[in-house]
Amino acid sequence: MIGMSKILEKEFITPEVFRMKIDAPDIARKRKAGQFIILRTCDEGERIPLTIADADADEGWLELVVQVVGKTTKFFSRLEVGDSICDLVGPLGRPTHIERYGNVVVIGGGIGIAPSHPIAGAMKAAGNKVISILGGRTKDLVIMEDKMKAASDQIVITTDDGSYGMKGLVTDALQKLIDNGVNVDLVVAIGPPIMMKFVSLLTKKYEIPTLVSLNTIMVDGTGMCGACRVTVGGETKFVCVDGPEFDGHKVDFDEMMMRQRMYVEQEKESMERHCPHNH
Repeated sequence: MIGMSKILEKEFITPEVFRMKIDAPDIARKRKAGQFIILRTCDEGERIPLTIADADADEGWLELVVQVVGKTTKFFSRLEVGDSICDLVGPLGRPTHIERYGNVVVIGGGIGIAPSHPIAGAMKAAGNKVISILGGRTKDLVIMEDKMKAASDQIVITTDDGSYGMKGLVTDALQKLIDNGVNVDLVVAIGPPIMMKFVSLLTKKYEIPTLVSLNTIMVDGTGMCGACRVTVGGETKFVCVDGPEFDGHKVDFDEMMMRQRMYVEQEKESMERHCPHNH
């Protein structure tokens, strides 16, 4: 679907992360866990990929959880209830393969908790026991806790600074579950690339199948531009059409992280030029 979509609700969860509910009945009906949308806020705006945090097919809304990182997300964060978004395309990407695995550990780091929410819910609905590990640098960055509680059988919270939950990283919490004899059948990890890399290294040691959801630079979302390419098992893949989920044990995270830093300077310059009152 493409067209104007009205903003129904908006709230800042932290100073840099906001939640928005938008009217998009066609996408809400069709979307599956793991898929994303691409939107454009205005005619001059770039197109940005955003994962769907929640949706209601009957009421026709999508919920997006967005972190302010650059010019477009800054502009997006200034829109209010009643405003419209120019373009909205979706659902894009391949949905998560949902089946009955047994014990599924869903790991969400920071803003990655938002896309892990529909996956946890779908895995639980398929009859799995879902243990969710939510991690953030501080208490503020552990978002959607109530929704994740409802979508999981058990929840573990970690913060780097120990301000909430267990002090440590999500990998520490996962190691603890393994040490406590939990037989983990599948891990789904979504968050910063460095977090997904270390989760994958840990699960590889125990040969636990691991899915990661990659958030790369994307332009068109249809596989034509190649901006989102990653190396998986020695082969080039496009995150937008082949993903966004891949086998964590096969992803070349170091190459991906290097590519993610390609436009840091341009982002900064664009932000300073267009959003001078940022401080």
